[in-house]
Amino acid sequence: MELAGGGKRALVIANTCDTFAQAERAPRVRREISALQGLDFQAEELDLRDYFDGGRSRTELSARLDACDLLWARGGNSFIYRRAMRQSGFDELLLDLLSRDALVYGGYSGGIAVLAPSLEGIEIVNDPEAVPAGYDPGVIRDGLGLIPFSIAPHYKSNHFASPGIDLVVQYFIDHGMPYKTLHDGEAIVVDGDREELIA
Repeated sequence: MELAGGGKRALVIANTCDTFAQAERAPRVRREISALQGLDFQAEELDLRDYFDGGRSRTELSARLDACDLLWARGGNSFIYRRAMRQSGFDELLLDLLSRDALVYGGYSGGIAVLAPSLEGIEIVNDPEAVPAGYDPGVIRDGLGLIPFSIAPHYKSNHFASPGIDLVVQYFIDHGMPYKTLHDGEAIVVDGDREELIA
């Protein structure tokens, strides 16, 4: 809430889960919205698929983002989310908003892996060839470069992906890629030039 300047308008992005059937996807979205409401945010979903070619316009997406204080991206498949970002134009809008400190971006797992310079190595735990209906099939391996390192989430944690994350970390090491690990329950807060690990 403090980083958002007291603003209470939040948008939940769950496009990392777009391979799931709606019956599986919907409760995941509701859980994120409920958690944010528990923190006194007014939360709703922002589905980037609504802004793909032939859908709503980029101007409409820009207006929704301008009215937002917090963007919250849940975990799932980073490669799907990265496609959704590009196909909707969300990536360019987000970079502009964050450069102007116009909102706060938060999330976990697949929702933050896209902030790194590259998604290389993440294919160990996320299928880059997974293509939900309506998505462009091309694999995007470049991240947004909003942070100068890759993230290894669920590190040494009680999470089904944790064993695979050990392999991701080894990939980062073998390829000389700067990285940071996050145990479940930890977060990296970046505020301007300040970076803090909290648990």
